[in-house]
Amino acid sequence: MVLRETLAKKVAWISVISNIILTLGKIVIGWYGHSDAVFADGIHSAADVFASVIVLLVIKIANKPADKEHPYGHGKAEVIVSEIIGFLLLLVAIYVAYEGISGFFHKVESPSLLAMWVALFSFITKIILYRSSLKVANENNSKAIEAIAFDHKADIVASIAAAIGVLLSIIGERMDIHFLLYGDKAASVFVAYLIFKIAKEMLTEAFDILLERNINTETLQDYITIIKDFPEVRRIDRVRAREHGHYVLVDVRIAIDHFKTIKEGHDLAKSIKLALMDQNDNIHEVLIHLNPYFPEDK
Repeated sequence: MVLRETLAKKVAWISVISNIILTLGKIVIGWYGHSDAVFADGIHSAADVFASVIVLLVIKIANKPADKEHPYGHGKAEVIVSEIIGFLLLLVAIYVAYEGISGFFHKVESPSLLAMWVALFSFITKIILYRSSLKVANENNSKAIEAIAFDHKADIVASIAAAIGVLLSIIGERMDIHFLLYGDKAASVFVAYLIFKIAKEMLTEAFDILLERNINTETLQDYITIIKDFPEVRRIDRVRAREHGHYVLVDVRIAIDHFKTIKEGHDLAKSIKLALMDQNDNIHEVLIHLNPYFPEDK
C-alpha cells in the first residue's frame, strides 16, 4: 500500500511539473504567436495541472485502510477525483470550442512557426508521460493515476492537431490560399472535441462505479470458473462484484449440501475467498452467503 501511494505521488508530481512548463509555453506562445489551437492546448494543460494537484491531495485518503466509519475502505475517493477532472475537462472543451468557432467569424492572421514547434514538443512529451502513467496505473489499478494518463492521452492528439493547424495556416498565408488560414481555428475545434471525448469517457466510468454497476461479464465468468473448481459447491445462485476505486468487492451466493456443518460451510467459504483473492490481486473483500442444497432441487 505504501509503495502504491509513493508511485502515485511520483506520477502526479512529474505530471504537475511537466504540465506547468507546457502550460506556460503553450499559453504564452499561443497568445503572442496568434494560434488559437496552441493556446487552447495550453488551457488543456492548465487543466492537467489542476487535475494532478487534486490527485496529490486525495491519494493518501484513497489508500487509507478501512475503519469504523468507512468499513469498505476509502477507494472511491479516487473515483470522485476522476469525476471532478472529467467535469473540468468538459468545461474546458466547451470554452475551447466556443473560442474556435467564433474565430471563423473574424479576420484571421497566420500563427508564428514557433507555435508549431511548441505543439510538436508537447506531442513528444505527452507520449512519454502517457505511456509511463498508464503503465503505473495498470500495475497498481489506480483510477486517479489512470485519470492523469487519460489527460496526457488527450494532449497527445491535441498537440499534433494544433501543430497541423498552425502549419496549414502558415501555408495558406504564404501560398495565398485563404481557406487554409482557418486551419488553426479548425484545429482548435478539433482539440475541443478530443477533450470532450476524454471527459465523457471519464465521467461515464466514474458514474458507473459510484452507482455500483456490476463489473464486466468476462471477469464475472472468471470468478464463477474459480468457484466451480470446488466440488462441494452444488449450485451457484449469484455472483456479483463492484469496483470501489482501485479494488473490487465481490458478493457470492452458493448452495451446499444441507447436512454440512457450520464449520464445513465456513471452511469452504474461506477457501473460495482465498482462491478468488489469490488469483485476482485487485479483489479486496469477498462476502459469501451459503444456501442449503437438497437433492430435489435438481
